[in-house]
Amino acid sequence: MRTPARAAPTLLADLGGTNVRFALADTGRVNPLMEDSVRRYRVKDHDSLAEAMRQYFTDTGFTAQRAIIAAAGRVSEGETVKVTNNPWQVAAHALQAELGMEAVHLVNDFAAQAMAVPLHTHDQLSSVGPQPITELGTRETQTFVVVGPGTGLGVAGLMRREGRWMVLETEGGHAGFAAHTTEDVEILHRLNARFGRVSNERMICGNGLVNLYLALADIAGQPPEEYTPEDITARAEAGTDPLCVRTVETLAGIFGSVAGDLVLSLGGWDGVYLTGGMLPILLPWLKHGGFRERFEAKGRFRETMEQVPTVAMMHPDPGLLGAAALAVLDAGKSLVPNNG
Repeated sequence: MRTPARAAPTLLADLGGTNVRFALADTGRVNPLMEDSVRRYRVKDHDSLAEAMRQYFTDTGFTAQRAIIAAAGRVSEGETVKVTNNPWQVAAHALQAELGMEAVHLVNDFAAQAMAVPLHTHDQLSSVGPQPITELGTRETQTFVVVGPGTGLGVAGLMRREGRWMVLETEGGHAGFAAHTTEDVEILHRLNARFGRVSNERMICGNGLVNLYLALADIAGQPPEEYTPEDITARAEAGTDPLCVRTVETLAGIFGSVAGDLVLSLGGWDGVYLTGGMLPILLPWLKHGGFRERFEAKGRFRETMEQVPTVAMMHPDPGLLGAAALAVLDAGKSLVPNNG
């Protein structure tokens, strides 16, 4: 993806099932994402991604010859992607030809979110726990975990090697759930009866809240309500339903266990960055609940885990920010961490 540096802006797209967000990147700036260029469009209002891109150019008056598209799906050979719950067919070379662009690159949306880490400023980060946030780029070798619950559970590794940042894309959200407590075992029994194999994503995502709520209601012998994830979090925040409070607390604890396991699996000793659509809702529960305790409860590795920082990424558009970081690399330039 390395090409000679260019002065022209790069089009960025963050493509999900419901919405697509566009912006421009100026790869010559320390903060390459042009914040005033961000626009959002509903997928259902457009027949194709190409049409939505044309609409963005019409609405803003901007133009671009290169594009980085972060899509919520598995990118096949860097060329095609099928986005979950999205009717558009996206193929990089076909899109490039249709719009007459010089280059179109497809990346996984969570890989883009991971690449957003170096461009976050300190005021866009929020510590979960007392550990100081690791300064990026201070050592030649650094390894981080990036994990985030939203519609699903995204997992990636972010690595600095020989002065370069790179992402390890994974499907770690689909790793099998490891029960640690007696309650975990009871939850696992119930979810196993419903789903067969139980992955971490069955609990740590929007629908995972409902799965946990139903399991905890059954454990308590309490008839469940027909709650949506939004119902559960709203009642938990208001404190009006003890079972909803317990559900969100349980998710926070299990999330801590999973995040800690990812550190052990990927060697992410330099820290864990938390992101995802559910993060703003979950953050108070992560800070004051059992997240850190279960994160650190790794037996003989407890003392080591106590030193690993966990940090929430608070930028409103991490997918676009990460796509901007990739545009910088695409322009043949070095990505300089924004530790300001």
